[in-house]
Amino acid sequence: MKGKIFGIGVGPGDPQLMTIKACRILEKVDIVCVPKSKHEKDSLALSIAGRAVDREFETLELLFPMTHDKEVLKRHWDEAAERMAQQAREGKSLAFITIGDPMFYSTYAYILERIKRNYTDIEIETVPGITAFSACSSFINEPLTEADENLAVIPAAYGIPAIREALETNDNVVLMKVNRLYDEVAVLLKEMNLLNNAVYISRCGYEDQFYSTDIEGMTGREKDYMSIMIIRKAGWKSL
Repeated sequence: MKGKIFGIGVGPGDPQLMTIKACRILEKVDIVCVPKSKHEKDSLALSIAGRAVDREFETLELLFPMTHDKEVLKRHWDEAAERMAQQAREGKSLAFITIGDPMFYSTYAYILERIKRNYTDIEIETVPGITAFSACSSFINEPLTEADENLAVIPAAYGIPAIREALETNDNVVLMKVNRLYDEVAVLLKEMNLLNNAVYISRCGYEDQFYSTDIEGMTGREKDYMSIMIIRKAGWKSL
């Protein structure tokens, strides 16, 4: 494998949930590209890959700060794509690793866009991964949707008005990264009489994963970044 870029989804946390294809690529690739919000911060994606593949990785750290400033973000996306393209043009194979699936709310999508647009000579391949909300559904042994039900998946960071609209117009709703707005969401669910239809899942795929249907009882507590809430209007079968 030379002169090629891969986008690799490493799944939600459990290295056993990585695909065989993802592992085989990571066993051979020259460079693993590691997205980080801060240089000193450990990479969850790299820790998952490291537990799935028994080798030392040569890494290329790519900084993507946590900001809503679009110009700052674009500059970092451009720089990352340029650095990756330079390595690929030198004959190196690179794997950009990301938690969950590369095509679902992932920084990889912005890198992919730039490689396809600005570096048309470089081959790029995307390898899917299991999303966190799919893993959560399996963890609690409850389906996300059935029959003619629909499903909305949105980041909780969109805010309470957007969450309310999603709940009003969909049968089932997944709220990604609900940690920062958890208490406000709990108030909204109580107002909409949906407290008994919700389940909170934390760190799915990790050894300390857990879930709770006591939504009000979980308020006022610090929540992990890897937090998801699923609301099912038809109710749960066995929770």
